[in-house]
Amino acid sequence: MATDVFIGIGSNLENPLQQVLTAFEALKAIPESELQGVSRLYRSTPIGPAGQPDYVNAAAWLQTRLAPEALLDQLQAIELAHGRVRTIHWGPRTLDLDILLFGDLVLDTPRLHVPHRELTRRNFVLYPLADLAPALVLPDGRSLQSLLEGCPPEGLSVISDPTANPDDLV
Repeated sequence: MATDVFIGIGSNLENPLQQVLTAFEALKAIPESELQGVSRLYRSTPIGPAGQPDYVNAAAWLQTRLAPEALLDQLQAIELAHGRVRTIHWGPRTLDLDILLFGDLVLDTPRLHVPHRELTRRNFVLYPLADLAPALVLPDGRSLQSLLEGCPPEGLSVISDPTANPDDLV
């Protein structure tokens, strides 16, 4: 049985828009998984060290038969293929793929925390997620809509809608 999984996507290096669009394509190739949808693309101001370029953020909805850590392995392989180097916490990156939600699973292991720890506090995560599943309820019972009410879209702007323009996808 497949599980609905939501992936957060971000990039602020080496043509971030193209990085995100090619990430959508790479997600389609994950074994035992099917891409169900992608959000609009957003520009966001960076969190973390000063002097970083703005980010391009999005979210993707997958249905997968993979276990959580097996999916994480696939996502990290995609990041690596896009030149991701993990050096500075919250620093600039070519591509960041985070498992935001894995069905109703609550998981806390050394490698993976689901729901994602920052999910409820980051507008660049919540707004793309709302594009895909506006009626979503988190495993703890909080609705996505209630989280959005407490997280204004400051510093966030829509830059592209690949769902309206399928030709934008590579």
